[in-house]
Amino acid sequence: MMRPMLLQRIEQHFIDSADLKYQAAQALSKPIAAAVQALMVCVTSGGKVLACGNGGSAAAAQHFAAGFVGGFERERPELAAIALATDSATLTAIANGHAFSSVFSRHVRALGGSGDVLLAISSNGNCANLIDAIQAAHEREMVVIGLTGHGGGKMSHLLGDTDVHICVPHERPARILEVQILALHCMCDAVDTQLLGEQEETTP
Repeated sequence: MMRPMLLQRIEQHFIDSADLKYQAAQALSKPIAAAVQALMVCVTSGGKVLACGNGGSAAAAQHFAAGFVGGFERERPELAAIALATDSATLTAIANGHAFSSVFSRHVRALGGSGDVLLAISSNGNCANLIDAIQAAHEREMVVIGLTGHGGGKMSHLLGDTDVHICVPHERPARILEVQILALHCMCDAVDTQLLGEQEETTP
C-alpha cells in the first residue's frame, strides 16, 4: 500500500515545478526570444550551434541538438548543432592530456567560428569548463546563449551585450533544469515557427 507521505511528496514536486514555470514565464520570455533571434541569425547564415553542459545539463545539450538536427515537432530540413559532451574519446583525451576545464574550450576553438552560437547550460553558472568555453567562443567571435540559475554565478559576468542570458530564478538544481528544458523547447519551437510559419491547428 502506498504511503500517504510518499504520494504527497511526489505531488509536491509537480506543484513546485508548475509554480516555478508559471512565475518564470514573464521574466524569461524576453531573453528566450532574444536567444531565438540569435539562433535564427546563426542558422540562416549557415552557422552551427555548439551545446555543452555537465551532468543533467549535458543531457539537456544533447536533447537540444537532437531537436535541431533530427527535428523538433515538425518536419523540416536539418539544422546544424553539436552536443560537445557526446564524444567520450576526445573528451577524455583532453581531460587526461590537459585539464577537465579545457574539455569544451578546445572543442570550441577547433569547431567554432564567427557566426556560430555556443549554448552553455549550467544550474549554478560556476562550472570552470563552461567558463573556459565562453571565453573561447568570444575569441572565435561567437554569440553565447547562457542558461543558468542561482543568479547566474560566474557565467553572468562573462556574458556581454551581444550574448543572451536566460537565468532561472531558483536555487534548486532539479527545478532549474526543468525550466531550462522548457526554455530549450520554446527555442526549438520558435525557430521552427520562424522558418516554417505558424502551424495550423487540427481537430482530432
